Amino acid sequence: MRDLCRRRDTKSVVAVFRRAGPNDVTIIRNVTREAYAKWVPLIGREPKPMAADHAHAVMNHIIDIHERLGEAVGLVEVIPLEQHLLIESIAVLPAYQGQGIGKLLLVHAENLASSLGLGEVRLYTNAAFASNIAFYARRGYADFLHERLVDGGTAVHMKKEIMATPPK
Repeated sequence: MRDLCRRRDTKSVVAVFRRAGPNDVTIIRNVTREAYAKWVPLIGREPKPMAADHAHAVMNHIIDIHERLGEAVGLVEVIPLEQHLLIESIAVLPAYQGQGIGKLLLVHAENLASSLGLGEVRLYTNAAFASNIAFYARRGYADFLHERLVDGGTAVHMKKEIMATPPK
């Protein structure tokens, strides 16, 4: 069964989200690899989401796919934790970047966190991805931790408080 959530996005197009299932692993892998490919030359390796075990993720995390006219154009992968919702990945196909889909996915994750009764959303990104950090900061996320990684990079952890809706 597919869960559909319809909202009006910033361009008055009906935004369709559907919960990913095991049959979507290839779609998730392809959207993620295409979205993150632009960062490979900058950091000299594939970013973590490109090498993720997407079959494991679809079974153990929440992945909502954003579609336009039946085509998967973006996705958000989240992990509900005890005190907050962790955004593991946001990915938008390159042809659709710059059209507000990233913002739509971020708001979708925040709404999901609220509906789960969680008052905080967290995420992390590579410190080399300055445009990502700026994107999240413009939307109210503040960095609270810089973590040195085994590969020599640095992860910037960011968080935002939101209004939680008590679960029913």
